[in-house]
Amino acid sequence: MSDAAAIDQPIAKRPIERFLSLFADVHPGEAASVLLLTLIMFLILAAYYMLKTAREVFILSEGGAEIKSYASAGQALLLLLIVPAYGAFASRVNRIQLITWISVFFASNILLFAAAEAAGARVGIPYFLWLGIFNVMAIAQFWAFANDLYTPDQGKRLFPLIGVGSSLGAWLGSVRAGMLVDTVGPLRLLITGAVILLVCVALARIADRVTSGSARERRTDATEALGEGPSGFRMIASDRYLMLLAALAVLLNVVNTTGEYLFGRYVVDNAIRLYGAGPAAEAARGQYIGDTYSRFYSDVNLLGLLLQMFVVARLFKFIGVGRTLFIHPLIATVGYLLMLRAPSFEAIGFVKTVDNAVDYSVGNTTKQALWLPTSRQAKYKAKQAVDSFCVRAGDVMTAGIVFVFTRAALAVPAFAAFNLALTAGWLAVAAALNARLRAQAASARDAL
Repeated sequence: MSDAAAIDQPIAKRPIERFLSLFADVHPGEAASVLLLTLIMFLILAAYYMLKTAREVFILSEGGAEIKSYASAGQALLLLLIVPAYGAFASRVNRIQLITWISVFFASNILLFAAAEAAGARVGIPYFLWLGIFNVMAIAQFWAFANDLYTPDQGKRLFPLIGVGSSLGAWLGSVRAGMLVDTVGPLRLLITGAVILLVCVALARIADRVTSGSARERRTDATEALGEGPSGFRMIASDRYLMLLAALAVLLNVVNTTGEYLFGRYVVDNAIRLYGAGPAAEAARGQYIGDTYSRFYSDVNLLGLLLQMFVVARLFKFIGVGRTLFIHPLIATVGYLLMLRAPSFEAIGFVKTVDNAVDYSVGNTTKQALWLPTSRQAKYKAKQAVDSFCVRAGDVMTAGIVFVFTRAALAVPAFAAFNLALTAGWLAVAAALNARLRAQAASARDAL
């Protein structure tokens, strides 16, 4: 065989790559990096669901579903300061330093909350504020890292597999959280979450070193700082594609958080009905709330895992990222139509289980893939603004909706009807993004 023929002959996949191709189109040489990133997402989502289960015990047992919704508004106000500070810090360090220092900072925060809880302090509202910021910023940062490592073509192929790590971690994390909250309480959940976060930092360093050569040809070196430039907010204001991504984040979160409020209200009402509203029953109510949310998260994440493993990659392959955008809002529309007809704990539980499962699998992977054709600065700065501030801005809107609707004593069907109107706007944004995605991807290819 001639040298030219040997060069043109495709490299055969190894057994591990053939196995991984059951879930995503993994090419030769990509297995090590994608497995490491999948493990990182597994661990960060497992840690988050442990921390989230502790949050439900703290905030719902101390203040109820309304306080939970109102506290979300405070997160958006804090992010107005935090996001620009994050962007300024990111401009001065390389990506590994960024991930390391931000993650160490968050881990130290978790340990401080653990100490306060052990001392008997009521940490519900401060912890809720903090976790809402940690959730969006930490996860956005690791997805930005994945976006930076891979080319658009690689990301479209490999993100569904990385998403399997997210779904599996969320499912097993919620199951493990249920076991721990029953036996040792929320304090153990906090400590475990801090340790896992530090492990993710070590894995990110390894993932960067073993990234395949084909990806290295298209990315900036890990030791190079992101560099000065406009803030994430200014980038969004000057780019229509980024503005559409911001609008998508706001609308999706308003619909989702309003549904979460309805579910939380039903859970609290059931706890009071079963155990009473007095201070003597606070521990029992907290136990019930923790158990209910653990089961809910387990169901959501098991369904999300199955969708992530066997559906997402095939959707990307056969209908494309842009068309996949329509699936989640269409499912949400059907769900809230059902809630209009049969408002009950069972109905809201079913709707939120399906809605959240699709969001965490199909919806989340699609949102991450939308950032692949953007610039490197947009991946870190604008993405952080969208995934953190814009998401929490949706919480501010939800807080206003909850305030108005509860003061007007409106029932569940009124919330469902309002969400149906929002899903119409969500579908319109999806249509606009689908139209611009191809042009954005073509522009990115031309620039390479």
